[in-house]
Amino acid sequence: MNIRTRLTLALAIAGAFASGAHAAQNTLTGWAMMPAATFSDGPTSGQFAFTNSASPANNPPYVNMQPAQGFSGVLAGPNGSYQMLVDNGFGAKANSADALLRMYAVQVNWGAHTVSAAGFGTGAAQPGFDAASRITLNDANRKLPFAIVADGANYPGSSIAVDSRIASGRLLTGADLDPESVRRDRNSNLWFGEEFGPFLVKTDASGTVQNVFRTPNVLGLGSNPFVQSPSSPLVNGAVNLPGSGGFEGMAQNASGTRLHTLLERPLTTDSDQKRLLVQEFDLATEAFTGNWFGYKLDAAGTNIGDMTAIDDSRFLVIERNGGTGTSGTPFKKLFMIDSSQKDADGFAKKTELVDLMNIADPNDLNDDGSNTFTFPYVTIEDVLVLDANTVLVVNDNNFPGGGGRALTSDNTEFLKISLASPLPVPEPDGYALMLAGLGLIGLSARRRIR
Repeated sequence: MNIRTRLTLALAIAGAFASGAHAAQNTLTGWAMMPAATFSDGPTSGQFAFTNSASPANNPPYVNMQPAQGFSGVLAGPNGSYQMLVDNGFGAKANSADALLRMYAVQVNWGAHTVSAAGFGTGAAQPGFDAASRITLNDANRKLPFAIVADGANYPGSSIAVDSRIASGRLLTGADLDPESVRRDRNSNLWFGEEFGPFLVKTDASGTVQNVFRTPNVLGLGSNPFVQSPSSPLVNGAVNLPGSGGFEGMAQNASGTRLHTLLERPLTTDSDQKRLLVQEFDLATEAFTGNWFGYKLDAAGTNIGDMTAIDDSRFLVIERNGGTGTSGTPFKKLFMIDSSQKDADGFAKKTELVDLMNIADPNDLNDDGSNTFTFPYVTIEDVLVLDANTVLVVNDNNFPGGGGRALTSDNTEFLKISLASPLPVPEPDGYALMLAGLGLIGLSARRRIR
């Protein structure tokens, strides 16, 4: 089929949808739920954690168990599985010393609306979240340049002895690092964007730390040559980042050559408190390049939840505020940014893609009696491109906390969203032409209804 024939076919297919293009909406095409009280085996956890009076049955401690949730990053796994990163545990350095840093593999049954354990290396169904379903981050090779929980006899500030499994394996806990984003390079190494430093942490495929990188103060704002959080275990100078402001988002470009690290909050030394810095890291040289661009927060936005790449210059970002279904006014949106198109202040071009508080749900997949789906959780921290027309979005449920939809412990919800406007994801040539035709008609329709 020659190029003219392909283009004619693409336009003809696009024309078939033209009459309904003006009504295109972002639509929920898949919904599944992982119950709040989902656990894996492991050392007793939650001995220093908070409680939730609305869900007393879920309150800690969790004897010989670890919560299999609190997802702050996602990777595509084998056989349609997803590999989910767990953050520091219970939300703070001081209360998470017995929470192990892990990644779990899951399978989503969209028809049954369920989420279950999968083999981390195979994606095959597992009876539960056991050793085959996960990897556990560790510093067995002593690469971290500071002491960790495993080095002490007792948990920090406590008379409780460190679990022997944590000590012997030098397993990392939520008092050591707060991993909020993850990417896998061409050599199967894992890279974690972390908040306490903030640090960029490299591990092998099994989760053993190989190297740690501090974050340069690329704009030279203030006296500290590094970006430094109040929770940093390495004190270099003045703190210039608010708490919980480190690497919440991190993308790997489509070519697999660069990481782009995105701070969750603005530097305290920055006169523009709506600017979040995105810095470039070269995977070949394993060094920050000094290149950067800005992400401009919306007037209603306070921080970001995740970032993933579409190609080498375009990215998806979850932006949010602290509002939930039980408190405040939720602002939860998915934006596309283009770093090849920057304004005079270095901000990437930004386009709204999905309002997560207004998604069409014609089949009422979550059975709440409404044909409009809302996602009012305070922390929505996972986005993955499934194809040009579909994205996966998942919340971090901050177990045992609640307040997203009710005061009881929040569940973890997996969303599959069909996009009204296809992403510019590379496709086989004939299919790409079809998408191009559909995209042009969608653009025309949006212009007509503005």
